[in-house]
Amino acid sequence: MIENTIATWHKLVKERDAAGLDGILAENVVFHSPVVHTPQAGKPITTLYLTAALHVLNNDTFQYLREVISGNNAVLEFLTVIDGISINGVDMITWGEDGRITDFKVMIRPLKAINLVHKMMGEMLQKIK
Repeated sequence: MIENTIATWHKLVKERDAAGLDGILAENVVFHSPVVHTPQAGKPITTLYLTAALHVLNNDTFQYLREVISGNNAVLEFLTVIDGISINGVDMITWGEDGRITDFKVMIRPLKAINLVHKMMGEMLQKIK
């Protein structure tokens, strides 16, 4: 059982610990990408997307600006800069009674940032598949 899902998530992000995803994601987790129109269901595909995101978005400028937590839901606003483009977004996370993440949605703005992330995530996904 995960005691504090969001604290565990922050530690994982800070350490860029893609291997730690296995312990925090539920088997039936659903991932909602800002650039893929259909939800991606299951731990393997969610792990793949979040691993790529840890490599693409989580650079030295990445920071969470604020978070809102209510029950088993959290919204974490983030900011990062890639190739001179400021990327502002939110991670919307839901977890079950065991503390494992069951739903993970990422939303990003502005359009220029979405296009850049789409390109970079596609390249990273090809490398790690």
